[in-house]
Amino acid sequence: MFDENTLPAALRGEHRTKAGVWGVIRVLKGRIRYRVLDPDSDTILDPDHPGLVLPDQPHFVDPLGPIRMQVEFYNQMPDL
Repeated sequence: MFDENTLPAALRGEHRTKAGVWGVIRVLKGRIRYRVLDPDSDTILDPDHPGLVLPDQPHFVDPLGPIRMQVEFYNQMPDL
């Protein structure tokens, strides 16, 4: 669980999951910008709109004010 103060710098900068690892970004409070670099997309996530992270896909997140969020990891495509 992260908030706008504890969100690691590594998640705010470009990073990716390993091959075969999917992620789900769940925003519990507030909004975050989820930026995928390949293919290029920019999405606002909130409690009603989680973000899907595909394996080995470069991306980063940016909190838009106070937030609470968590990241879940899976070894297959998860249900949102």
